[in-house]
Amino acid sequence: MDERQDDLTEILAKIPSNLIDLLSRYREIELHDVELELDELELILPSMIAPTIKTAKPSERPLELIKETFKPQPIRYVAAITEVRLGATRSEGGSRDRVLIIGGETSPLLQDPQASMKNPPVISLDVFDTKIPLAKPVKAHFAEVLEDPVAWSRLAVEKFGSEMVNVHLTSIDPLVKDTKPAEAAKTVEDILQEVKVPVSVGGCGDPQKDLEVFERIAEMAKGERLLFNSVTLDMNIERIARAIKENEHAVIAFTPMDMNKARELNRKLFGLLPRDQIVIDTTTAALGYGLDYAFTTMERTRLAGLMGDQELAQPMASGTTNAWAAREAWMKMPPEWGPTELRGPIWEAITALTLLLAGVDYFMMMHPAAVRTLKDTIQNLRSIKEYEPAIVDWVKVRPVWG
Repeated sequence: MDERQDDLTEILAKIPSNLIDLLSRYREIELHDVELELDELELILPSMIAPTIKTAKPSERPLELIKETFKPQPIRYVAAITEVRLGATRSEGGSRDRVLIIGGETSPLLQDPQASMKNPPVISLDVFDTKIPLAKPVKAHFAEVLEDPVAWSRLAVEKFGSEMVNVHLTSIDPLVKDTKPAEAAKTVEDILQEVKVPVSVGGCGDPQKDLEVFERIAEMAKGERLLFNSVTLDMNIERIARAIKENEHAVIAFTPMDMNKARELNRKLFGLLPRDQIVIDTTTAALGYGLDYAFTTMERTRLAGLMGDQELAQPMASGTTNAWAAREAWMKMPPEWGPTELRGPIWEAITALTLLLAGVDYFMMMHPAAVRTLKDTIQNLRSIKEYEPAIVDWVKVRPVWG
């Protein structure tokens, strides 16, 4: 027995005789001030939980997607968009042969097909009271009437089926012809006699001149329910509102792309006009020139109105003709851009279709092909009674293994 064994024997002799009994009961030992010098230490730790190993059975190879049906649940909103009547028949004090109603939605477009298009959007064609520069694709349709707003209005209704005429009195601008209010009123009067659809009247953008002209026209066309385009925050709101109310018309409240500005203007108008005489316009930007901002502003405005914001629960208008301000709509471009005869109308149509999804109720447009595209789309959407999309029909599955 070597020296190390002697040492071990001496250590074991010092261990209490009942240690074995203690270990058998508690299965542990706590040592204090002990130093072990070992060449090799082997610990055997019994497992407290036996590992569970499951062998997965090989699954069958999928050959097709699981077919599932999808039926969206409509979201119910707490408010409805105010209805605004445009035009008045003889029995109502006007001389139109039809009345158009915009607004009345109780949900965003396509969320609830039973409620989202109570009244279809109205599309008007633009008419100008003086010759202005126009893109070639537009001029091709109206070249013979560019200096005659009465004939232009008749052409828009009789040839192109315009539901409404949107007259722009650009000649009243002090920097253009500075046409007097009486002369501008006579132009509108002649148009009212020539066509029997509802009429919208726009100014030149000069707050004071527009106010004077609108007051004269409102009085001349009392009871016709014209749509004046537009009243702004920098106008004398009380005067224009009084002219609109006393002569039974409607007005577009125009603001830049700012919901707070729209609220501010509407708040002022609500104290002076009934809500059913107010349409709002938060500005239209063309495709590629800020259309995303125009869309989001209009969409948020519509959702706010449906969710109970009474200051924004009004029908919306869009100057969709602004699409032609985009250079890509009318400039000569490389061949891959396509001819302007197609590119221009497509530019306007896409702008209109985008804002249709945002909730616009009244479109001011210019090219007949773009108008027809929007009108056909509206009719198709109105024919949808129930959504039954086959969500997997367009997907094909092909195994790529073994």
